[in-house]
Amino acid sequence: MDYKKVYEEWITDPFFSEETKKELLAIKDNENEIKERFYADLEFGTAGLRGIIGAGINRMNNYVVAKATQGLANYIIKKGGQSKGVAIAFDSRRCSPEFADVAALCLAANGIKAYRFESLRPTPELSFAVRYLGCIAGINITASHNPPEYNGYKVYWEDGAQITPPNDTGIMDEVKKLRVEEAKTISMEEAKEKGLYEIIGKNVDDAYISELKKLVLHPECIEKYGKELKIVYSPLHGTGNIPARRILAELGFENVYVVPEQELPDGEFPTVSYPNPEAKEAFTLALALAKEKDADLVLATDPDADRLGVYVKDAKTGEYMCLTGNMSGSLLAEYEISQIKATKGLPADGRLIKTIVTTNLAACVADYYGVKMEECLTGFKFIGRKILEYETSGVGTYLFGFEESYGCLIGTHARDKDAIVATMALCEAAAYYKSLGKTLWDAMNDMYERYGYWIDDIITITMKGLDGLEKIQSVMKKLREMKPDQIAGYDVLKIRDYSADTVLDKKTGAVTPTGLPKSNVLYYELTDDTWLCVRPSGTEPKIKFYFGVKGKTMEESKELSRSFGEKVQEMIHSLV
Repeated sequence: MDYKKVYEEWITDPFFSEETKKELLAIKDNENEIKERFYADLEFGTAGLRGIIGAGINRMNNYVVAKATQGLANYIIKKGGQSKGVAIAFDSRRCSPEFADVAALCLAANGIKAYRFESLRPTPELSFAVRYLGCIAGINITASHNPPEYNGYKVYWEDGAQITPPNDTGIMDEVKKLRVEEAKTISMEEAKEKGLYEIIGKNVDDAYISELKKLVLHPECIEKYGKELKIVYSPLHGTGNIPARRILAELGFENVYVVPEQELPDGEFPTVSYPNPEAKEAFTLALALAKEKDADLVLATDPDADRLGVYVKDAKTGEYMCLTGNMSGSLLAEYEISQIKATKGLPADGRLIKTIVTTNLAACVADYYGVKMEECLTGFKFIGRKILEYETSGVGTYLFGFEESYGCLIGTHARDKDAIVATMALCEAAAYYKSLGKTLWDAMNDMYERYGYWIDDIITITMKGLDGLEKIQSVMKKLREMKPDQIAGYDVLKIRDYSADTVLDKKTGAVTPTGLPKSNVLYYELTDDTWLCVRPSGTEPKIKFYFGVKGKTMEESKELSRSFGEKVQEMIHSLV
């Protein structure tokens, strides 16, 4: 693609607005910036779009959003689903309401009804709304936990999960065929007159909250201890504030303290540089409030409220202990599965699902309770796909699913990770363990004593631009060629190459299929229950090295993890 030619088209073609041209003319002497904006289309990947807001084909803007929506509309029409409509939600980010309307009016121009939320809503509620309204698809305008200069466009299919094969590739193909000028649109007035634009809100909110309440396992514990527990919560300037507070209040948790500086929606995220509950910095204000209120647990949801970060108080020391996504997910898996067993009995075909980069502590929980654990590729949409598989085949009952990146789903009301239901369940679990004279930190340590001290970590390397993409591809190529016998002092037992759909047994040389869809991922099973997985990010210019170790004590595990991480870093430097 001749990026200079495309740039010239954008600054001269009357199709583009004067505001767009003004922005682009301001960079006319910045060759690198022009190249970054125009060297390629912003890729419509398996999760949709995500990029920096601005003018250009490699940026998030009205034209790119319209083009993506036109491609989606074309695919929906090919599938004969245009009569079902599309649900649209958006978060607190810059341009989110505008992008939502661009998408809605493009759909309407194609004869497809848009159900647009009146104001910002969490990702899991959009997933719920697709199913609740009987839509063929859903669109969520969000860049999740990315910095404020980003926005994104997630696409969901009629099962409520993000698009997976063959729908993802089908939609991508339609988008790639188009130029931005080919996207259709009509006026808001015309869309409403034709009944193709409907504002939704309270009716979906009420139905969503009602579904969450059905998932409570111990209402008697909430009734007895909900008034005593002290909970600090931060929505990190995002969508979680109203639904999280509503569900906790309606269940009977009276002492919920919201971080005032982070309560209101704000796409600039002024109190954090990175609105991600995985980041320690995101909890600075919440932890200060927790100490002031002597809180039992501290919770924060990311801007689109699908990820939940957690700190819990150690009653013995008074310190607040951080639970990683692997820890909080395992704790909730233990709670949900053990208490389903205690209150209802476990189904014979019960299933616990995790992604391949998620802690192997989950396998211990599944084994202990006699349920089958299934693995899927990274991305919660694959957990949603497994739920659909269980429903359509009649084999498998979903109990719980989670991934290391602070996301889980309790129930099947949605098909994406849901930080609102996770908030509810963790507070319920805190009330339940309080009835036993324990804290959530005590419950976490009980798990370690039972299953072993598992520690999981991740090393992330950012490589931006064209050069970065080439380096990431080079690292993956070198690792595939190496097929190492040892990594960081551990023998390699098996190498899973999900791109080639192979599992190589290093001892026997036998090769078997992975059983999962193809993906650019390498997984190394090592001695002593240690593992390493290498995966380029699907949404950011990063390559990620996930790993896990298990020791007999927490101190031993921490040392094993530290040492392994250092050696992996050395390996990375030799490859880059």
